[in-house]
Amino acid sequence: MENVHLAGEEEDLYSGYNDYNPTFDSEELENDLGFQQAVRTSYGRRPPMTAKFPGTAIGARPLASSFGARIPLASSLGRPMTGAVQDGAARPMTAVRAAGYTSSLTRGSTFDPLGQSKGPAPSLEAKNEDTPEEKIKILEKKVNDLIEESCMAQSIGALQLALEKAKEAGRKERALVRQREQSGNADHINLDLTYSVLLNLANQYANNEMYPEALNSYQVIVKNKMFNNAGRLKVNMANIYVKQKNYPKAIKFYRMALDQISNAHKEMRIKIMQNIGVVFVRMGQYSDAITSFEHIMSESPNIKTGFNLILCYYAIGDRERMKKAFQKLISVPLGIDDEDKYIPANDDTDSSMVIDAIKNDKLHQMERDLKLLAEKYIMTAAKLIAPAIESSFATGFDWCVDMVKNSQYVELANDLEINKAITYLRQKDFNQAVETLKTFEKKDSRVKSAAATNLSFLYFLEKDYDQADRYADLAMTADRYNPAALINKGNTVFVKQDYEKAAEFYKEALRNDSSCTEALYNLGLTYKKLNRLEEALDCFLKLHAILRNSAQVMYQLANLYELLEDPQQAIEWLIQVLSVTHTDPQALAKLGELYDGEGDKSQAFQYYYESFRYFPSNIDVIEWLGAYYIETQFCEKAIQYFERATLIQPTQVKWQLMVASCYRRSGNYQKALETYKEIHRKFPENVECLRFLVRLCTDMGLKEVQEYATKLKKAEKMKEIKEQRVKSGREGSARGRRESREGSAGSAEMDVKAVSQSESKRLSPLLDSGRDSGHSSNSTKGERLSAKMRSLPGSNEPYEASSPKEIDASYVDPLGPQMERPKTGAKKRVEDDDFADEELGDDLLPE
Repeated sequence: MENVHLAGEEEDLYSGYNDYNPTFDSEELENDLGFQQAVRTSYGRRPPMTAKFPGTAIGARPLASSFGARIPLASSLGRPMTGAVQDGAARPMTAVRAAGYTSSLTRGSTFDPLGQSKGPAPSLEAKNEDTPEEKIKILEKKVNDLIEESCMAQSIGALQLALEKAKEAGRKERALVRQREQSGNADHINLDLTYSVLLNLANQYANNEMYPEALNSYQVIVKNKMFNNAGRLKVNMANIYVKQKNYPKAIKFYRMALDQISNAHKEMRIKIMQNIGVVFVRMGQYSDAITSFEHIMSESPNIKTGFNLILCYYAIGDRERMKKAFQKLISVPLGIDDEDKYIPANDDTDSSMVIDAIKNDKLHQMERDLKLLAEKYIMTAAKLIAPAIESSFATGFDWCVDMVKNSQYVELANDLEINKAITYLRQKDFNQAVETLKTFEKKDSRVKSAAATNLSFLYFLEKDYDQADRYADLAMTADRYNPAALINKGNTVFVKQDYEKAAEFYKEALRNDSSCTEALYNLGLTYKKLNRLEEALDCFLKLHAILRNSAQVMYQLANLYELLEDPQQAIEWLIQVLSVTHTDPQALAKLGELYDGEGDKSQAFQYYYESFRYFPSNIDVIEWLGAYYIETQFCEKAIQYFERATLIQPTQVKWQLMVASCYRRSGNYQKALETYKEIHRKFPENVECLRFLVRLCTDMGLKEVQEYATKLKKAEKMKEIKEQRVKSGREGSARGRRESREGSAGSAEMDVKAVSQSESKRLSPLLDSGRDSGHSSNSTKGERLSAKMRSLPGSNEPYEASSPKEIDASYVDPLGPQMERPKTGAKKRVEDDDFADEELGDDLLPE
């Protein structure tokens, strides 16, 4: 009975079994230092500790005593076995009470399946970037980013930045390879990354025209046997040799690339062979080029190769093969669907919406571009071979037209006919051109409009304005939205001086085609005729924004600023004109005139002298230079200019008088006397010449003085008699005779000026502002020069004075006030009829 213990006398024997071993608490493994150390080191691989007593694990875990005393666990290894006995305590009997259950509230732990009472989870352990593998991955990402940045920079045109990025990517990639070798992972080098870096670097060198460096980079890739299919990069190397004009080496590399590309890549092989043919053409080896092009046309025909083949046959002069090549060219399939598929077949709304959606998509635009390119090549080939394949170009054009009519390009036949007419026009055969164009009057509206436009242009050039107006109306009726037809109609109205109506036609042409520069130019000229200078200025400023280097537009702007009384702006624009046309004599003379008006004589002399150097037949420039040298007391230098004026206008006595006067002022009296005698021989009734002779003979003591004095008295008496007759006679009859006499003299001089002006137009492409706007300023300049010459030193002597009528070189144009020319002035003039020919933008159809 000593060993019998009653249950009620002590605490529960199974109280320790409500607690569980923390070894099996998986939720707390992250905080278990012993477990974490075992995972990271070899600590966890030690053999487990054995129990102190065989068959038990009592040494591994303390047991709760029968009195409830709890002993701390020495370790967390093992769970105590149920048969273990400690301090002589008997094993509890399971029959008395179920094991592991107690009624005590203090035993065990609180129910917390989610582990909320444990607080927040510990922070994750930071990633260690110091390891070699992490460094390699980071470096690889940087290299890829640099390659991408280089490609993006090249796509937006920043070629220098793209090259810098490519070089940096190359440096990073080499550092990456060294790092792998140092870490012992040389077998895991990323060859794809190395290939990308080298290829991008070579491309960027080529884009920056650093061809030797690009070739070296390509050579590194090609020679490396570890890169698969690197041989095709020899095409890139061949392209560089072509840019360097090293054609033999380019052909060698093209053929090497061709050998390394299998027959499965047919399209690539065709492109390389086409490049080989083009290089042979540049070398002048047309037979070898023909071999390449013929092979392509037999294997995979295309428009560009067919055109190149025709060029080669044309170069060697083979007529029959030219014809065969042209037939092949027009039979090349384009692979384009018929345009009828874009026309709705019925009133189905859904179908119409689909057609509208695909009508202007990128695929349809690509088809249109391909068709336009094919038509351009066919038209160019026909115009090239037409004169060569037959005895005359007309017969050759007819053959090409027949071939085109039987092909898929039927619409081009009419265009070829119009080009035939334009060829006649270029050969100055206007009658044949007109006859050819008249055959289109009964064609469809588009062709009729094109032919009528060209006919209107031809008749306009011939100054047959009624026919030009008729065909302009016909062209507008056939196609109201044809800007060239509207321009021609405006031109015919312009020459009739109906400027308001002409402006309306030019505006309508601009509404139909806002990029029509001819309409904008003519509209500016029309506004200038209407004296709406600000609107004209706007037109030409807009035109200058489109045509930056047009000397005509800049000259018009200079003239407008001059009319607006802003000479500084006019000078600026004329300087821009000279930056485009350095040797234009009219622009140089105009600049001299403007500087003279501003009082800057030195600058004026410089530009007048340059104008005389390029065009030594301008009377106004010659007169200014002669007067300048007399004013500056260099009479000897003035003689050469007045002598040239004498050659240009031999019937004008004033130039010869000025030559003799220069000799007299420079002290060469003998030469002056000889000159005056020559003038007297040509003009025996000239009073001024006789006065000079009397004075010189008196000063020099010559015997001829009495003879010349007698002639002078007779001449003066004749002059007085004429004046008395004018006063006593009928004023109207006398005025009529004088006008007739002046008109006949004017006609003789007009012929001289017309030749001079036509020569001026041939040398200078500039257009002038028109006659009306510049008449007053030019007349003022002529009066100023004549007055200056009369007021030169010594001109107040009685025998040197001359009447304005004899000194002034002006004349009355017999054509009347509508065609009146300005008296003087260095500016180039364009008359109304010249304006119609030279200035208005008459269009031929695009060829």
